[in-house]
Amino acid sequence: MPASAKKTRRVAVLADSDTRWKWGALTANRIAPEDSDIRLDGFLLRGRATPTARQLQEVGVHADSLSEVSAVEFLRVMAKEQYDVLVLALVGGGVQAVLHGLKRVWEGRSDRPVVVTGYVGVVYEKLADGLLLRHGADLVLANSRQDAERFRAVYEGVGADSSSVTEVALPFLGGEPYTGEHDPYTVVFAAQPSVPDSRKDRTYLLNRLIQHARKHPEREVLLKLRSKPGEHTTHIEELPYQKLVQRLEPPANFKLVYGNMGEVLDRTDLMVTISSTAALESLHRRIPTVVLTDLGVREMLGNHHFVGSGCLASWDQLDEGHRPTPNEEWVSRQGVCADGSYATAFDPARERIAKLLERPGGLPALTPYYTPATAPGYLPGILARHHLGPDGSPLPGAPAHDREPGPVRQIVRRAARGAYRHGVQRVAPVIRRMGEL
Repeated sequence: MPASAKKTRRVAVLADSDTRWKWGALTANRIAPEDSDIRLDGFLLRGRATPTARQLQEVGVHADSLSEVSAVEFLRVMAKEQYDVLVLALVGGGVQAVLHGLKRVWEGRSDRPVVVTGYVGVVYEKLADGLLLRHGADLVLANSRQDAERFRAVYEGVGADSSSVTEVALPFLGGEPYTGEHDPYTVVFAAQPSVPDSRKDRTYLLNRLIQHARKHPEREVLLKLRSKPGEHTTHIEELPYQKLVQRLEPPANFKLVYGNMGEVLDRTDLMVTISSTAALESLHRRIPTVVLTDLGVREMLGNHHFVGSGCLASWDQLDEGHRPTPNEEWVSRQGVCADGSYATAFDPARERIAKLLERPGGLPALTPYYTPATAPGYLPGILARHHLGPDGSPLPGAPAHDREPGPVRQIVRRAARGAYRHGVQRVAPVIRRMGEL
């Protein structure tokens, strides 16, 4: 279809971290109806993990506009602006709070946007809690066939409507399939901010990575990091590998790298991780992939999700040249699409959104599973964290909910935000570590 004949759809993405912004923005592009262009407006929810400019640049996703907001400010925008699709790329409690706020500001409106939410990656903990907090969106995206089955089972098990569950795939998969070894042969360890979380375990993994580099001087061994010290991602990182490595003397073939994971995978011959979604990106490209068992196969590490994958192995095995062979049936159930079906993975979501946008009479009111009647001891606390009352309206004293902030307020807010981030990212971890002495 010629570009001039395409309809422009207005899409908004609300995200609370760098990873969720990446997921939300890429999802927005993949689920847009095929016969349309999109105008993408990004909103970053103000908090401890609000992405920095460097993190946003690393994600590499373009938005037509980008602004930082509180939940109340975002709801004010949604009450005035007209969008076709809204993607909520938030933690579960944030999704639930915004859904209730949207239900209030869109009361009596049938021309509201299609609301979409989902998960950034592998869902290996708090399945019921996270799902029920996301209930009420028009589409709850499942990144794999396995997740879609589990999501529907949870909703049906509590008597909630499961029709919103829509199977897709991870939106950030892509790149050329692995064709053979590079020169030099490159081993990449994909670090995670919070797994493992102890100094002992993180130091162990770092030492084993450095030992591997020493044992194989002909190889390039890369430690792929998510953030720089002082930056936050979806999870808090209290013991950055950058600081731990300062006490060691790694060989010249050991390097720390940042940047887009896809670009790092372009030169990877062996991907190693504890449980990062980087493993799924790697498997999608058929790069040899290892999920480490050195610290055990445990739910708290998330590597239990890879039971049956054929990818579980230890550093001892890798040092001796072991290369895992992934289980194709397991891979096919995880939304990895290594079989070439990725191009059509988002078709069901696109078709569903197109039908909702064309629904006669517009869309009905949002109906989250949790209400003041069904969860009176749980829901009010979730809403209050975002300065919302039980009915989704701003609580008294909510920051600037009825007006745009003036110049002085903006200056004060920036200063307060800087102090808050310094406290959360620098001071609090030190206090917690002192308490462990």
